[in-house]
Amino acid sequence: MSDPQLWLAGAEIGCFFALVALSIYLVVVGASFFNFAAGPYAMAAGLLAGYASAQWGVPVIAGAALGVVAAVAISLVTDIVVVRPVQRRSGGAELPALVAVTATLFAIQQLAGTIFGRTPVSVANLLPLPDFHLGPVSVQGTTATIILVTAVVLVATVVWLRSTTTGQLLRAVGDNHDAARMIGVNVTRVRWWAFGLSGAIAGIAGVVFAAKSGAQFTSGLSWTLTGFLALVVGGTGKPWAPLAGGLALGWVQVFGSFYFGATGSSIAIFLVALVFFAFRPEGLFQRKVRV
Repeated sequence: MSDPQLWLAGAEIGCFFALVALSIYLVVVGASFFNFAAGPYAMAAGLLAGYASAQWGVPVIAGAALGVVAAVAISLVTDIVVVRPVQRRSGGAELPALVAVTATLFAIQQLAGTIFGRTPVSVANLLPLPDFHLGPVSVQGTTATIILVTAVVLVATVVWLRSTTTGQLLRAVGDNHDAARMIGVNVTRVRWWAFGLSGAIAGIAGVVFAAKSGAQFTSGLSWTLTGFLALVVGGTGKPWAPLAGGLALGWVQVFGSFYFGATGSSIAIFLVALVFFAFRPEGLFQRKVRV
């Protein structure tokens, strides 16, 4: 475990896990709901970015912007068309909405396969960063992009949540939905912010990671699972908790794969998740609810 190249590889994939986990976290905080469609949002953004560049000849940044906008739109539609109507009909029960959003996950994947094809789509790196060496470590431009973008998105999200009125309202609604409504907070608008930003962050995650691994219509489910597990490990107590969970899972995956093979890596990740589910379901950082 002394090879710095492996630590870098774990940090790279851990940053992607963290971005997907952060996307899920925002909806948990702002709407008290686990949005399992975050992975397909990322997948759709990556596919559209690559398709737009390859088929329409648009610049990389423009293709990425299209992908992120599409992810935001799909996220908002998920809430307006699927989640809220189901919650309203079920009296606010969470299970029916979870089942409905899981069905939405598979619907997005199949629709993406129909539109963009069922073969992997390559995506250009969002930032024109060259490969370079940092001491004995070889750093690819895509790796540097993923880590840099994750840092910027995470810092911006933390600042927004803590320093802006909208961010503070989002946290207040998540802490006590009924109390926020009673004091005149526009809960619906705050909920739109939660789902919209969740879609934007998922879209960014998909665009930057697809430049490393490519994107295909089946990626959404696995990306959702790893993002959710990262949130389970990190917890919802702090806005940077998804990063802690994502990095932990990233290193478990890389070192598990290095020592035990691909199967061992998957087993290690789910064993870690099982331990947290059983003994620390609140994650590393527990959320404190104000009443």
